[in-house]
Amino acid sequence: CRMEWQPDEQGLQQVLQLLKDSQSPNTATQRAVQQKLEQLNQFPDFNNYLIFVLTRLKTEDEPTRSLSGLILKNNVKAHYQNFPPAVADFIKQECLNNIGDPSPLIRATIGILITTITSKGELQTWPELLPQLCNLLNSEDYNTCEGSFGALQKICEDSSELLESDALNRPLNIMIPKFLQFFKHCSPKIRSHAIACVNQFIIGRAQALMDNIDTFIESLFALATDEDSEVRKNVCRALVMLLEVRIDRLIPHMHSIIQPSLMRTGDVEEDEAVPDSEQDIKPRFHKSRTVTLQHEGGEGEEGEDIDEDDDDDDDTLSDWNLRKCSAAALDVLANVFRDELLPHLLPLLKGLLFSPDWVTKESGILVLGAIAEGCMQGMVPYLPELLPHLIACLCDKKALVRSIACWTLSRYAHWVVSQPPDSHLKPLMTELLKRILDGNKRVQEAACSAFATLEEEACTELVPYLSFILDTLVFAFGKYQHKNLLILYDAIGTLADSVGHHLNQPEYIQKLMPPLIAKWNELKDEDKDLFPLLECLSSVATALQSGFLPYCEPVYQRCVTLVQKTLAQAMMYNQHPDQYEAPDKDFMIVALDLLSGLAEGLGGSVDQLVARSNIMTLLFQCMQDPMPEVRQSSFALLGDLTKACFPHVKPCIAEFMPILGLNLNPEFISVCNNATWAIGEIAMQMGADMQPYVGLVLNNLVEIINRPNTPKTLLENTAITIGRLGYVCPQEVSPMLQQFIRPWCTSLRNIRDNEEKDSAFRGICMMIGVNPAGVVQDFIFFCDAVASWVSPKDDLRDMFYKILHGFKDQVGEENWQQFSEQFPPLLKERLSACYGV
Repeated sequence: CRMEWQPDEQGLQQVLQLLKDSQSPNTATQRAVQQKLEQLNQFPDFNNYLIFVLTRLKTEDEPTRSLSGLILKNNVKAHYQNFPPAVADFIKQECLNNIGDPSPLIRATIGILITTITSKGELQTWPELLPQLCNLLNSEDYNTCEGSFGALQKICEDSSELLESDALNRPLNIMIPKFLQFFKHCSPKIRSHAIACVNQFIIGRAQALMDNIDTFIESLFALATDEDSEVRKNVCRALVMLLEVRIDRLIPHMHSIIQPSLMRTGDVEEDEAVPDSEQDIKPRFHKSRTVTLQHEGGEGEEGEDIDEDDDDDDDTLSDWNLRKCSAAALDVLANVFRDELLPHLLPLLKGLLFSPDWVTKESGILVLGAIAEGCMQGMVPYLPELLPHLIACLCDKKALVRSIACWTLSRYAHWVVSQPPDSHLKPLMTELLKRILDGNKRVQEAACSAFATLEEEACTELVPYLSFILDTLVFAFGKYQHKNLLILYDAIGTLADSVGHHLNQPEYIQKLMPPLIAKWNELKDEDKDLFPLLECLSSVATALQSGFLPYCEPVYQRCVTLVQKTLAQAMMYNQHPDQYEAPDKDFMIVALDLLSGLAEGLGGSVDQLVARSNIMTLLFQCMQDPMPEVRQSSFALLGDLTKACFPHVKPCIAEFMPILGLNLNPEFISVCNNATWAIGEIAMQMGADMQPYVGLVLNNLVEIINRPNTPKTLLENTAITIGRLGYVCPQEVSPMLQQFIRPWCTSLRNIRDNEEKDSAFRGICMMIGVNPAGVVQDFIFFCDAVASWVSPKDDLRDMFYKILHGFKDQVGEENWQQFSEQFPPLLKERLSACYGV
């Protein structure tokens, strides 16, 4: 038998000194440590010293021992393949012998080390690892069991696919039943590890788990009310994944998912005077401006979101507990099963909703909200009787019933608005506004969010009640604590977006503007609360239009200052990263967006403000910022300034156009979208002077409009801009007609009649005049696009008439008959009624 490796005392002291030095904050010491590490790594048994300190030197302090293990982990990552076999074996043996170290930190470090070795492809060459870890789970010693489970959980997270494969003779057949036994262990930490291990195999539908799926689900429900929050979180994660994978097995358990016993929540009544603690306030993410077009049949279309990350702002449902999980589960079930779910639910729901026990009633209201989206059709017959009951719950004496009623009512806002206003909209609005002034902060928050949803659905239906709404929102300003103020800004901004120019009445302006401007003056330039306030003012400025004039000067100046400060700070940081902090560019993004709102709302009146500032110089820098959101907002502003005061933009066009051309890169959808839109606006102002710049942008635009999977908004803006370029420079653009006419026609057929569509179609008609051959192959698409107009202006209608009849005369009556046979009946009707072809 070979001798066990022993460290040399002097070498050990050297390594310990190194570990102590590496904890020093001094940069020079750190550099010396790095050099020393590189030297020591030349000695093959240096790694033996590191594992020795981690596992054997129990007299050393834990941070030093753990650090030794982490340095070893980095060495394993970098050059494990060069470790001599004797060293590798010593490390593996030490890990397994010491996985039950009394210190949680050391156990975790050993677990990380084991996983790092296995990630080097060593699961295959360390056959005794999994059996030994599974064996150690049976240990009477808590530390050994917990340490082994910790390591197994990390292995399951990192190597779930490999564990399912034949490469290792399917160890899961043994592991999963073993893990399931530990769901009943007396230690919550162990229960939590066991669930987390099994959870790794749900999405991949591991066969070993599918064979034990019923046991798994029953065990999960047994733990649904576990007293430990980590255990409950893992149960929630499991249920949400199971809904995707094995919904069939969950159906028999529907009753347990909906059991009100899961619906326990905190219970506080009056707390409006309690200041918010800072960690209550979630970080807010500003959504930069994206230019979109209006669609047929309704305001801007929902459904497709151009921004990549849109998180649900169900803030009232943010702390994951079991009832949240159950609600999420029901929401998913309702969306899968739609109205088939109702027979299972309605008998239960009746009992819950009208229960005298408030906890039960609250759970019923939550369920009703959770199924709103999926079961809306089936719920419609019951809504006329349910809504008054829910509205009555807004006055319940329990705060939690009031807050959940706000949320559930907001989920049915679409239906409420579709009914005559006196039947539900008016009573709902009256009660929700009272809840905005509730004495409980959670209710205020839920009511404010629900009201914002109602505003989006109701739009101009709210106009008759504006005075009453504004009185409430302005009163809330004086009442709200920090966190809810942020939601209040959103409710005001949404109101402005929803009612638009109807807000521009002296009495409304008098109510709304003083508190907003007071907040504006109170906040410092560095205060992050400026974001929601700036967003809110941006909506208000756009809605008030000329009504915002008295307030525009200080607001405009401050936005320019915010942009200037941020750019200056970014420059300092780039030159001396060690001396300066990186700036928070959100300040600049939000300021650019508010400037856009001002330009859009004030139109030509913004001229004086632009003339007296260096905004064009700043814009030139923002358009070249490395951060996509900054570029996105700066192109939106460029387009709005082009529309509002082009004389100030025109001198910069030669510098701006090449930058716009570079940003026609669909990798950054929103940047590309706004740059495209701005080019179209510039073209309309430049007229024939646009000619030198067409070459910079046309090829990219044609490429984008032909790309598969391009989002609808980007396609529409691209089509508009190509049409506008063709309108001002038909000679330059028409040679490419054949390359874009088909996607051009299909992307604009669903847009409402408006200015942008008008100019784009004039462009296409002029290009067809120059290059009629370019449209011949796809003429049916052109016919369809023409038919999408409801009421084109007379001269545009004449252009369509000439092209249609010109084509018909060119091919002759007989060919035209054959050609028009392919038309769908509706298209045939429209063309013959409107254009006589």
